[in-house]
Amino acid sequence: MKLYSLSVLHKGSTKANLLKAAYDLSSFSFFQRSSVQEFMTFTSALIVERSALGSRASIKEQEYLCHVYVRNDNLGGVVIADSEYPSRVCFTLLDKVLDEFSRQVNSIDWPSGSPATIQYTALDSHLARYQNPREADAMTKVQAELDETKIILHNTMESLLERGEKLDDLVQKSEHLGNQSKAFYKTARKQNSCCEIM
Repeated sequence: MKLYSLSVLHKGSTKANLLKAAYDLSSFSFFQRSSVQEFMTFTSALIVERSALGSRASIKEQEYLCHVYVRNDNLGGVVIADSEYPSRVCFTLLDKVLDEFSRQVNSIDWPSGSPATIQYTALDSHLARYQNPREADAMTKVQAELDETKIILHNTMESLLERGEKLDDLVQKSEHLGNQSKAFYKTARKQNSCCEIM
């Protein structure tokens, strides 16, 4: 999972104006980086120009996904990531960056601003921090922990069955389960077995 660029732009009446951008092009060869950066800047501006105010979208371009959010105040943001990076985390990042940018940079400067004139320095740190979505986003971290727990529980059940024990036999032998619980288990097992794909 990788984030390649994070841009803040102003959507004008005819074109988008790049205000600030951060790039992580370390996965490209040294000789390709300037061309890749120019293409990402061009793509980000084009996407913001063509997006409606108040809209969010994810646009696929080859193996990349461009996530765009254009607010009603004409401030837009674009994240370019690989296709494995979670979209929800990209939009969380865009919300955070655009809110922070609008508080720190006066809206009077947006239409005529440029990366050289806009005083906003947090993009590089946000891009670096969000490279690992688990660390940057609490929901992703919780989901990853739940997925790991499911795998551990699944492996524990498999290891019981690998030793030659069958869950059906364990239920039958159990002294802790009453006859009604054992009957419920058998009924549930039969209903589930008809749905399994052999």
